[in-house]
Amino acid sequence: MDLFAAAWYSHALNVIVLAIGFLLMLLVLIQRGKGGGLAGAFGGAGGSSPFGSRAADQFVKITLWLAGVWVLVIMIHVKVVKYNVEADKNSSQTTITS
Repeated sequence: MDLFAAAWYSHALNVIVLAIGFLLMLLVLIQRGKGGGLAGAFGGAGGSSPFGSRAADQFVKITLWLAGVWVLVIMIHVKVVKYNVEADKNSSQTTITS
């Protein structure tokens, strides 16, 4: 039963990692560009932000915090998967010897 619980946590953490990654992509896309860059090459407004200049500073802070949370969740996910693999390996060894 413990193996099933670890697999459930692994799937939940996977969904959380994907959701945070999607939010990070959206945050990066709505931030103001620092220069002309690729947006200027295609005729876009490279230096404008849809929410104003003060919001741009907040978006940077939110992006950095969300990236930190994303990395932390990935580290937890790796530990859960590692525990699941080791528990599954130990489980298969005990059934072979029994």
